[in-house]
Amino acid sequence: MSDLPVFPEGFVFGAATASYQIEGAATEDGRGPSIWDTYSHTPGRTDGGDTGDVACDHYHRYPEDVALLRDLGVDSYRFSIAWSRIQPTGKGPANQKGLDFYSRLVDELLEAGIEPAATLYHWDLPQALETPSNSGSAAGGGWRVRETAERFGEYAGIVAEHLADRVPRWITLNEPWCSAFLGYSVGRHAPGAQEGRGALAAAHHLLVGHGLAMKELRAAGVREAGITLNLDRNVPATDSAADRAAVLRADTQHNLVWTEPILAGRYPASDEETWGELITGQDFRREGDLELIGQPLDFLGINYYRPIVVADAPYREADPARRVATDNRYAEGSYPDVRRTAMGWPVVPESFTDLLTDLKATYGDALPPVHITENGSAEHDEVAEDGAVHDADRVTYLHGHLTALRAAMDKGVDVRGYYVWSLLDNFEWALGYAKRFGIVRVDYDTQQRTPKDSYRWYQGLIAAHRG
Repeated sequence: MSDLPVFPEGFVFGAATASYQIEGAATEDGRGPSIWDTYSHTPGRTDGGDTGDVACDHYHRYPEDVALLRDLGVDSYRFSIAWSRIQPTGKGPANQKGLDFYSRLVDELLEAGIEPAATLYHWDLPQALETPSNSGSAAGGGWRVRETAERFGEYAGIVAEHLADRVPRWITLNEPWCSAFLGYSVGRHAPGAQEGRGALAAAHHLLVGHGLAMKELRAAGVREAGITLNLDRNVPATDSAADRAAVLRADTQHNLVWTEPILAGRYPASDEETWGELITGQDFRREGDLELIGQPLDFLGINYYRPIVVADAPYREADPARRVATDNRYAEGSYPDVRRTAMGWPVVPESFTDLLTDLKATYGDALPPVHITENGSAEHDEVAEDGAVHDADRVTYLHGHLTALRAAMDKGVDVRGYYVWSLLDNFEWALGYAKRFGIVRVDYDTQQRTPKDSYRWYQGLIAAHRG
């Protein structure tokens, strides 16, 4: 494609991964079990019973992966740190071997001329915090309780003390919506709970943990610190009042529950309309929390993949105590007449522009500079007779979304960088190894890496930008 979008000087091009999805080495060098180890080893939880025990074996093969990044030409690499490698039980002294691994990775990146960007939490909570011995319940802890947020702040301080001198960009949490609602409400992600108030408490405590981690990162003197949210572009199925009201409820849960406290210093005005008795009389929000959560950000990370069509729907759970928070009287409809990825997600690049410009219109100067910390697509990749992967659909997806990103920038949104998801095919959570998002193919039997056509396209875009 010759009509490549043009980005300003200094724009950061990167690629992203996450610890449990690629590292493997699940029991090596003192790493403790995480909730994803437990979840993926529970029969029926993941496609094919797949686990992250080996994944892409990045723990042992990171020099090869850094070489791929160097050849790709990226400015920055976003990776996540496995909390249970640093603190096997989520608290206590640091595991030096875990710190040493990330120190080696950072040094390898710097030697290759690549800027490290570290995410402190990409969903792999130490299992000991989810099921503390004193909880009296098999599912009494985790992000439902404030102590986990406090432990997260301590963990952030440990990691920052050891890596802040070499890692300039830090992200506290990745997609807390998934942690809170897919993990504690729908049950499709670890720890697999189906709760109402527990999910709302988890959402709030994730924000408190973010605030505590930001304080630790500031104390360590990091150059840039922020959070990554997977904000959704929700559109009504029809122009009916019922569907438009359902969009507000969807926006509250997917977007406003995060952006209002972080960017505006308030809780969503639509709380009660969205959650009703689940939020009434809650005791997890405390005085001073909004100030803690709303500390200034150096950047906001945004992960974006697709728009969502929202239609009005009744609750599916009769018992209010067990209503999952995602059943807030709305359902996902169908987006007509567009291509869908292997995930079944509609490809509508212009919705990416709309999301960003709407965010700017809503928060104005309170919106910090933006980094797109994930964007990409799972496609039906096939290995050709020549051994290559000609993933034209992924190339088209990336081209369209980078063009849409440039359009948002032209409309006044301050976007500083873009990280493709993902560098490698990897463990795709509950979907196991059935879906491939990588611009590099991984043969999970041999661990051979094969750059796809999308890798070459992105490489060419970066080279054109620099040239």
